[in-house]
Amino acid sequence: MTGFQRRYQENTTLLHICKYVVDIIMVICVAYVLIHFGCARTQISGGAMEPALQNEDKVMVNRMAYVLNRPDRYDVIAFKPDGVKSEKVYIKRIIGLPGEKLQIVDGKVLINGASLENDVVDIDILTPGLAASEITLGKNEYFVLGDNRNSSEDSRFSTIGIVKKEDIVGKVWIIISPFKRFGIVG
Repeated sequence: MTGFQRRYQENTTLLHICKYVVDIIMVICVAYVLIHFGCARTQISGGAMEPALQNEDKVMVNRMAYVLNRPDRYDVIAFKPDGVKSEKVYIKRIIGLPGEKLQIVDGKVLINGASLENDVVDIDILTPGLAASEITLGKNEYFVLGDNRNSSEDSRFSTIGIVKKEDIVGKVWIIISPFKRFGIVG
């Protein structure tokens, strides 16, 4: 009887170890699939999003962020401009939402005729570009600006223009490199 109990304990211990190893492998596989298909990694090129994102920061983009939700004002997004045949991804902050009327007057952003409130930066915009005249955003259209407003190629210029929802790759989520800047993008 003691031999039977000893073999039973050995088999139970081995079974627990096998279950533990299988659990670890499953967690690694699920994490790999989520990261590979749900996220993208990109590198910031230039200073258009300073101080939030700096040149050569590496960031993770959550591709699943807008599957069930709509982009909100002040979200930092990654997108590919409509009509541009390159693999370059742009990173900018959403300022104007679908259905809104947007204009830049005297260096300030006006949304539906009122000054933009709680903006993340307090800089007078020197070049209003296309937004010198009132722009009405259509369904699923967004107006984006860089945080470094006077050194950013964004929706004010015809090279970028209005961003359509289908051109949005995802929401910029985390700075992963350099490690001293590691953190969630706000």
